[in-house]
Amino acid sequence: MYPLFYGQVVKLIKKILLINQGLHPRGWSPWGWSPLFVKFAVQFIIMTKFLKAVRAITAIIRNPWLLNRVLDEDNSWRRSITKKYNRQDGLPVIRPEEIFGDFDETVSPFAFLDGGSLPTDLALLKKLARQIPNCNYFEIGTWRGESVANVASVAEHCYTLNLSDDEMHKQGLNQRYIDLHRFYSKNLENVNHLAGNTLSFDFQSLNRKFDLVFIDGDHRYEMVKNDTEKVFQHLVHDKSIVVWHDYGRNPETVRYEVMAGILDGCPKSFHPHLFHVAHTLCAAYIPDLTGGKPLETPVEPSGAFDIHIRFNQY
Repeated sequence: MYPLFYGQVVKLIKKILLINQGLHPRGWSPWGWSPLFVKFAVQFIIMTKFLKAVRAITAIIRNPWLLNRVLDEDNSWRRSITKKYNRQDGLPVIRPEEIFGDFDETVSPFAFLDGGSLPTDLALLKKLARQIPNCNYFEIGTWRGESVANVASVAEHCYTLNLSDDEMHKQGLNQRYIDLHRFYSKNLENVNHLAGNTLSFDFQSLNRKFDLVFIDGDHRYEMVKNDTEKVFQHLVHDKSIVVWHDYGRNPETVRYEVMAGILDGCPKSFHPHLFHVAHTLCAAYIPDLTGGKPLETPVEPSGAFDIHIRFNQY
């Protein structure tokens, strides 16, 4: 398209120059000039818009995150969810004490470093696993291994799936970041570290159902939807609980792109059992529970947590 527009503009410019020099067969007159000028102006505007589009596409190719910035704004995802599911205010909120009766748990290890979970997120996972006799746990997204290390202290078998070191290297991730994966979990006997991409990983080959599943991989819509579908297709039984991390940007703000991936990936008949767990960044599918309350922000506290901090030097 670009050469076509460029060639037309060049021809039009040549015609205008010839007219100005009195050499064009149509001569110089308002009647000859006006249609030619209008045609030139219209096609110049079209070409300008086209070139802007080309520049935009080129910028997106060079910086793919720009496309996410355009498409993945929370307001856009919120409107889509409202239209499709009539859930403009997020999932219903359920308090931890409504799940457990009491919410008393010790979190260890906890790094207080970037890319990790809230203490309440890990306490939720650990408390859920503690409730399930001989719990079989599966997670997507290992990072430093904090979540699986916490659960491993109370579960029987744990599996954690992450991109292989080679694939992370191919994606341009630095070696230090790659080496820090599995930091807290690599020496735990009841933790199985699996390498693979959830887009192609053969979940069926595990030949096992899990009591508790934690989805904490890529948080883009397409990947949340993919991971959710694969989990419900291959890894759960009737009583399985599924938890998604980073459903919230903070405990009071919904991340609507993640919510859209959850709703579109989860069987619709299970939607009444989806919740936002208060005080956490997590959404959860809990088959034995229904109800919950709408999220009202800012949230009025119903109580407070006791926190005791002790640093263990390695």
